[in-house]
Amino acid sequence: MGMTFFEKVWDEHIVHRFTETEALLSIDRLILHDMSGSEALYQLDKSGRTPFSPEMVFTTIDHFIATFPGRGPNDERTVSTIGTGSAKGAGVERMNILRTLSLKFGVNFFDIGSPNQGITHVMATEAGIALPGVMLVCGDSHTSTIGGIGAVAWGIGASEAQHVAATQTLLQTKPKMMRIKLEGRPGPNVSAKDMVLHLIRQIGAQAGVGYAVEFAGSAVRDMPVEQRLTLCNMAIEFSAKMAFVPADEKTFEYLKGREFAPKHKAWNAAVAHWRTLHSDDDAVFDTEITCDVSGLEPQVTWGLSPAHTLGLHEQVPDPAAETDPQRRAAMERALTYMQLEPGEILAGQKIDVAYIGTCTNSRLSDLREAAKILRGRKVAEGVQAVCVTGSSSVKAAAEAEGLDKIFKAAGFEWDESGCFGCTGLPSARGARTVSSANRNFENRGGLQTRTHLASPATVAASAVAGCIADVGDYLGQGA
Repeated sequence: MGMTFFEKVWDEHIVHRFTETEALLSIDRLILHDMSGSEALYQLDKSGRTPFSPEMVFTTIDHFIATFPGRGPNDERTVSTIGTGSAKGAGVERMNILRTLSLKFGVNFFDIGSPNQGITHVMATEAGIALPGVMLVCGDSHTSTIGGIGAVAWGIGASEAQHVAATQTLLQTKPKMMRIKLEGRPGPNVSAKDMVLHLIRQIGAQAGVGYAVEFAGSAVRDMPVEQRLTLCNMAIEFSAKMAFVPADEKTFEYLKGREFAPKHKAWNAAVAHWRTLHSDDDAVFDTEITCDVSGLEPQVTWGLSPAHTLGLHEQVPDPAAETDPQRRAAMERALTYMQLEPGEILAGQKIDVAYIGTCTNSRLSDLREAAKILRGRKVAEGVQAVCVTGSSSVKAAAEAEGLDKIFKAAGFEWDESGCFGCTGLPSARGARTVSSANRNFENRGGLQTRTHLASPATVAASAVAGCIADVGDYLGQGA
């Protein structure tokens, strides 16, 4: 019987096998940020230990950095300056702990101002820190994003991160294996974000519990690498432990020449090995799912879960038609919070905020798609439009192409890279937001904020229209 991609990588990293499903694994990369990572390094230092392999530890500031002046992630009244982080509170202390101990331990530290500073899941692939076949962990659930380049990456807690730093190992129970095939050719202006929202609608927000998920199928093969990263990011929203797309020629092209990627002969040897890391034709998965995305239109969430998703022109569902009492109650609660009525159509719903950013959709390709719509247009009056780039390298590359000028001319705020905005912009209480983020539960985008998840292109179109809008209205249905 053949092996899956995951089984091959798992077996390569076993230090000691305790049972058929439990093993001590060697971890290739540990990435830490200023929230949970500062705690991990603090406890490591407090215990008198040091990193086993400082060269495999990478740290960056991303969660507490204030991305523009006058605002901060902890308190909308926080006064701060661009690129310095929040000016008071726990954020400053966490950033200082990470900075001090990163320098003390001699790990790879990307401080504010570094070209590699940024959201961990964004900068790891851009810098070539994450590579096919590596096992990589970080104190953040959306670490699974990195699986889009063929890595096996997942989120861990601060105590586990401390253990990895000290030993370069981690005890793990092998998850079950799921393969999800996205098949067919979607409609115009449809991205990976739309496809994965549609998938979660079909399978539910708990379908991935206990699974390592491999994405496959014709639609995935056709995707650029950065859209595969979006797919793997959103796997957490259907409760998977991790997700990945085994590397192919697109992956190798994307990674070649990156700062921490192998060079010269080492690159050729690495690629030769990476080509062996794929699921064999006769490999067996515990669960297989096929999702048809043929003709799919852009998707937007209507409720309080990514599973609450509709096509732009579909009607909001009626809870009265739901036979399951728990689901019916959840739908009623969502409609009340979102201030929507059954039968309404999402396209045309007035918005207050348009947000492009987060680890889901803040890469250069995302900004290019949004810029296509924003070029020569203006954000609608009364809409707060914000773009927070995923990393300093994304920001620099976008500015080199002049994308910043397009965003700013349209009326978007153009901000420093980081996680700020994911958990809430300093917007008016109760604002209706269309966002490229990954989560839309109550208060996620700010107090009583009603968040609609969508692709960056849909966010841009909605910012211009002043309401949830169809990208095709601006680029044409054949774009």
